[in-house]
Parts: sequence; C-alpha cells; structure tokens
Amino acid sequence: MMSGGLTLKSIRRLNFGVEIPLVGLGVFRSPAGETTKHTVRAALQAGYRHIDTAKIYGNEEAVGQAIRESGLPRAEAFVTTKLWNTDHGYDVALRACEESLAKLGLNYVDLYLVHWPVEGLRLDTWRAMERLLADGKARAIGVSNYMSRHLEELLDHCTVTPAVNQLELSPYNYLYRKEVVDPCRAQGIALEAYSPLTKGQKLNEPKLVAIAQKYGKTTVQVLIRWALQQGFIVLPKSNDPARIRQNADVFDFAISDADMAHLETFNVNLVTGWDPTNAP
Repeated sequence: MMSGGLTLKSIRRLNFGVEIPLVGLGVFRSPAGETTKHTVRAALQAGYRHIDTAKIYGNEEAVGQAIRESGLPRAEAFVTTKLWNTDHGYDVALRACEESLAKLGLNYVDLYLVHWPVEGLRLDTWRAMERLLADGKARAIGVSNYMSRHLEELLDHCTVTPAVNQLELSPYNYLYRKEVVDPCRAQGIALEAYSPLTKGQKLNEPKLVAIAQKYGKTTVQVLIRWALQQGFIVLPKSNDPARIRQNADVFDFAISDADMAHLETFNVNLVTGWDPTNAP
C-alpha cells in the first residue's frame, strides 16, 4: 500500500450501506486493451481500490482483466460501470447490464449508473436499475449528469433513491452546479466528481498555482483535495503510473477554510464536455 492512506479504509458509506473508496481511477478515453490494463494494474498496485468505467468507454473488458490479474479478492475492488444512452428502457437496460458484466467478467458491479438523463425512457430505465439491485447484479445504483429537475422527476417515482450522482465538478464550475449539489446533499445522494482536473485546462492558472505552492503540493493535488473537502468522491484520470500515485497523495494536508472559500471564487461555469444543464 502507498503511504497516502488510499485504501479500502478511505471510504464513504452510501445510502445502501455500501462502502465506496473516496478516490477512484477514471478510465474515460483510456484506450481499450493493454493501455487500460496497465493503467488499472498500476492504480491497484498504488493502493487504489475504486475503478470507474462505462460501456461507452469501450474498455470494460480490459478493466475486468486487470482486476483479475491483480490477484485481489473481488470484494477489495470497487467497480463502477454505466448504462449508455442507447440502452434506456426496462428490458434493454437489463440486457445492457448483463452485457457489461460479461465484458468485465464479473457476477456483479459495485455501482451501476445511468450515464445520462435520456428523455422519455428514464423512468422505465430506473425500474430496471431497481431490479438489478434486487437481483444482486449491482450492489448500489445511481445516476450521472442528472440536474435537479431530472432528480425531482426520479424521486417522485422511484422506490429506491439513487446512491450517487456523478457530475463534472471542480472549483471552476462549483457554483454553476450548486442547483443540483445542494439537493443531492439534502437527499443523502453522494456526489462523485468527474473531470476534477478540468481536463488540464486550468492547471497552470497563476491563482491556482499560488495555492498549490502554499501547501507544497501540485495544482492537481489541490483540486483533488478540494473535492474531498467538499465531501465528494473524486475520480481523477491518468495513464501515467507516477501521476496515478501522485494523485493519491492528498491525505496528508488540508486546505484552510479561507482557501476553500477563495477556490470557490474561481467559478467560471466551466464545462469541459457536454453540458447536461439544458437536457430535457
């Protein structure tokens, strides 16, 4: 294990009682095959126990192979995958989960997420998610890229409240996302931060560099630590083993309240991918 404290004990308990490591490895745009296998292996060797993939990433098979080849007991690897937009609807969603499990080579995933709020079928999809939970195909279920109105619709009809909402979150869009962050917190829905490093767009910004220098850390580490102190589960991405280790070295310092407030002023409504704010 690495010295940063990133083990299974660095966890949050979801609303199903499922324990999820606070820092995970995202594999978005990590090429299928050997690259993803080496990346996941490096992360597991560094002490990571949380891997976040999705059907649309095209690398579920490589993620599953890396976990098996690591020699870790299944219970020590927290695996998330996601239902893609073309798989909405009750029966289709059930089949899609089975297909993902087959590619991963797993009997269950620890967390299964609806990747995007597709209009028209998402309530039928959520019924399927609840069925997958009941059948033990997923230990927890949740959503991704859901804004407050999508959540309101779901909460008005669901039997099981989503455990997680995964969103793009960083100091550069935190205020922009408050309209969904606050309701999630009120409902006990855990927030996961993807693209917490702004896809590199802000890493050299002088005001962020100044904060990093104050703590003797990198700007990447400051952004990850910011997410943790907000109470988010955070999913930094890298294919570089050294950076993967560095991304986990965030448990030996704390950002002051004053600097957390200062980071909040960095908001510029930054969205580095598709913005679900106006999704129907």
